[in-house]
Amino acid sequence: MRKIEDIAKVMEQFKVYLQLEKGLSGNTKEAYCDDVSKLLRYANDEGRGIESVTREDLENFVCALKDIGIQPRSQARIISGIKSFYKFLKIEGYVEENPTRLLESPKIGRKLPTVLTVEEIDRMIAAIDLSKPEGPRNRAIIETMYGCGLRVSELVGLRMSQVFADDEYVIVTGKGDKQRFVPISRIALDEIAEYEREYRSRLTVKRGCEDILFLNRRGGQLTRVMVFYIIKDLCELAGIRKTVSPHTLRHSFATHLLEGGANLRAIQQMLGHESITTTEIYVNIDRTFLRREILEHHPRNVMKK
Repeated sequence: MRKIEDIAKVMEQFKVYLQLEKGLSGNTKEAYCDDVSKLLRYANDEGRGIESVTREDLENFVCALKDIGIQPRSQARIISGIKSFYKFLKIEGYVEENPTRLLESPKIGRKLPTVLTVEEIDRMIAAIDLSKPEGPRNRAIIETMYGCGLRVSELVGLRMSQVFADDEYVIVTGKGDKQRFVPISRIALDEIAEYEREYRSRLTVKRGCEDILFLNRRGGQLTRVMVFYIIKDLCELAGIRKTVSPHTLRHSFATHLLEGGANLRAIQQMLGHESITTTEIYVNIDRTFLRREILEHHPRNVMKK
């Protein structure tokens, strides 16, 4: 069995493992490493080396997380990161047995996401002041996020070369740098063209951002935080009192597709979900849709017709 001489070096190796073997995004890699650091500090306080940690130690660690008020969802994420770490240690020969193999994650109830109505989204778009230079850009952002169901990281990373206006689709780079084809509406494409003509063409684009679609006033790439504030301000102007984030537009995209009769598997592919169970949460949102499906397709109801 290999001995851990330099834990910092091992953590760097772990990052490479997460990227090459697991295909995780930069944000997820950092989250996993931060979770492992929590365990490292705990093990150090208990006078144990990371390679000698037992399942009982890990269960005590999880109990300590509960005691300081860490919520079940965050506990589950931390445990997931630690499981990946010990799987890596076993592959590399640093441990003989994986102490996380039988470690259980807390039960997590599904929280239904906030969804905007079509009318509320229309109000947001109507609230955009087109007399301001960034007005056309903000309209294009809302139409693209809502029309394609993009994550905010996918939106800010979207490139001009990934927009195929004639064929009405975009290539989206999602989690783990995985790419997918997503249809885009003619309305969104028209707003993008207007933005490029009225706003982007007048900017001095920073080096390295020549192909980035959505830019800030200084010609640089928009940040996720900037998109958050754009949406937050528009909701306030539109009189929307819900707790809204950029992800709310993605939730709304999926829910409205489902309400319109779209196939759940197709929605899964457009959202870039690896598992259909992630997409199924949207079925729980629309009770009217569920009732209609039962009335139209259950054999007992069909017999009554």
